Amino acid sequence: MIIVMNNGATEEQIEGVVKKIREYGLDANVSRGTERTVIGAIGDERKLDQELFDALPGVEQSMHIVKPYKIVGREWHKQDSIVDIKGIKLGGNQIQIIAGPCSVETQPQMDAAAKFVHEAGCRLMRGGAFKPRTSPYAFQGHGEEGLVMFRKAAERYNLPMVTELMDARQLDTFMKHDVDVIQIGTRSMQNFDLLKEVGTINKPVILKRGMSATISEWLMAAEYIAAGGNHNIIFCERGIRTFETYYRNVLDVTAIPVLKKETHLPVIVDPSHAGGKAWMVPALSRAAIAAGADGLLVEMHPTPCEAWCDADQALTPDELKTLMGSLGAIAGAIGRSI
Repeated sequence: MIIVMNNGATEEQIEGVVKKIREYGLDANVSRGTERTVIGAIGDERKLDQELFDALPGVEQSMHIVKPYKIVGREWHKQDSIVDIKGIKLGGNQIQIIAGPCSVETQPQMDAAAKFVHEAGCRLMRGGAFKPRTSPYAFQGHGEEGLVMFRKAAERYNLPMVTELMDARQLDTFMKHDVDVIQIGTRSMQNFDLLKEVGTINKPVILKRGMSATISEWLMAAEYIAAGGNHNIIFCERGIRTFETYYRNVLDVTAIPVLKKETHLPVIVDPSHAGGKAWMVPALSRAAIAAGADGLLVEMHPTPCEAWCDADQALTPDELKTLMGSLGAIAGAIGRSI
């Protein structure tokens, strides 16, 4: 950390800053210029709170030099990490497409969805048993019964199941049914108690970006999970909220290369929730793969017009097959595969 003192800072104020740094077990280097005195904290600066120093007498500004996300940051882990999901590698050369319905509705619906996901060439399946909805009167999911239906359908085609965890109290149920990948939804990105809980288990976690979250806030949310010991984290960009109302959310394609620079962990994209319309999904998917995404989280329903939620953004089985073909060509152009 660097602390810049005011032009008129006294020796007593400078010594006060040095003393505060040493109270946290760090050393201090004082550099006196013609107009400003700059104090450098030497050691693990993550122990220091920037706001604490900004409030000290004589301080003009303080700033961290080392990034606060230590475990998930590329600064400390240069090589790309690969998350293993029952033998399926996410984060390597092969791009993974996770497809399936927004919600688990009925057993026949899930059986058909699993069949179509498999036939399209996807290796993982998504589906919501517990659904966070804007309206309290909307379908909230079947809960544990939904997990049972999901597992029965997915295991027929050896498809690992990806589903959202909303509450730390549900974690035991998820572990009981051996959910393969736990998704933390956009509304829960900064539910820190939930993040701490999934940090204690050895399960891959997809962490969706909050509606208005900055990249730094997103990375720090992942750090909560990693700090608990679970490093199997996958970032998912799903669109951010802006002033635009034509489509559901704005897909932040820029976040993909930025995350690739800042973290060693895999990055996937949810084009379905970004656009909110099925006709937008192929274009957004292709853009995501071209920008370097390691995978996609795509909604597909056997009969979208009958879907119990998010019907407008779900692809048909045939549309998913067509999308997979076009994505293969783009992946090949950048030296990767689907």
